[in-house]
Amino acid sequence: MKEKVLLIFQISAVFIGTVVGAGLASGQEISQFFTQYGYKSFFGILLCCVIYIIMSIIIINISIKYKLNSYDGLILLVSPGFLGTITNFLTTFFLIGGSSIILAGSGALIHQYFGVSRWIGILLMVFISIIILFRDTKGLIEINSVIVPSLILVISTLFILHLVFYKGVNLSFIKDISYSKNNWLLSSLIYSGFNILCCSGVLVPLSLSIGKKKSLISGSVIGSLGLTALALIINFLLILNIPYIFKYEIPLLYIANRFGKVLQTMLLFVIWLEMFSTEVSDVYSVGKNFQEIFNISYNKSVIIIILITIPISQIGFINLISFLYPAFGMVSFIFIIQCIAFYIKDHGK
Repeated sequence: MKEKVLLIFQISAVFIGTVVGAGLASGQEISQFFTQYGYKSFFGILLCCVIYIIMSIIIINISIKYKLNSYDGLILLVSPGFLGTITNFLTTFFLIGGSSIILAGSGALIHQYFGVSRWIGILLMVFISIIILFRDTKGLIEINSVIVPSLILVISTLFILHLVFYKGVNLSFIKDISYSKNNWLLSSLIYSGFNILCCSGVLVPLSLSIGKKKSLISGSVIGSLGLTALALIINFLLILNIPYIFKYEIPLLYIANRFGKVLQTMLLFVIWLEMFSTEVSDVYSVGKNFQEIFNISYNKSVIIIILITIPISQIGFINLISFLYPAFGMVSFIFIIQCIAFYIKDHGK
């Protein structure tokens, strides 16, 4: 019983850690995709939760039934033809691009706060990532089992402190806060689609490796609920601090500043850990994909991907990612529809 509970916790931690990343932990993603829509953003976050739960169950069932090893197999199974090829390419492109940006971000963070060369931050991230990645699925589970509780602790502390020191906050107050955008539904669908497609890179090989359907589904459902709770808390904090949070690259850091250096430092450390978690998840996903496509060992795949990401991290790749982000979100949403259609048709056989 204890082993089953532990496994469910580990799966939920991997799910949360894969989706969160530095963007959500810093508040930037929530700010862009939800907070700008005011109180309606809470509906968008709840909608994402429903999509996460439904899609993770579908992906796990398909992956176990067809013994899939990577997102490549899943995409080509549910979306054969040109669209599937494009989706597969974009997924690989974004995962490698995201990994490169994280390396650059690690270098910038270390340089900014310790005044040392950016290469120290990049190589530190690479070195630790390789150690964890060489442990395969075990490494992915171990690292998220530590990082995710740390994230929850820091965000919860920030939330509680805000409630204690800033009284008089109620639902009518939040509803009256002005917002700049209205199309919250489309934003939520794009955001959930992007996250599900990226998350499939971890869910598919995890399903094959663990093979216990009930534990996988329970873990992904709990992970979806935990992720939603985090997003709701972060969105709540950001909405209370409109319009000031839009001026900062790390909106949560602005909120944490008023509670002292200790909490600020803890938040920065958690953001770096989430960068690390995303780096491991991205390389793990593409590594499993390369292993299947090129018929090489997983460890060789990891080294190849790392060698690709290091030079790309020196280029202004973030602009390209920003340009293609909406396109990838739309392709991801189409993929979700295809997944559901395939599952219903396959389930009816």
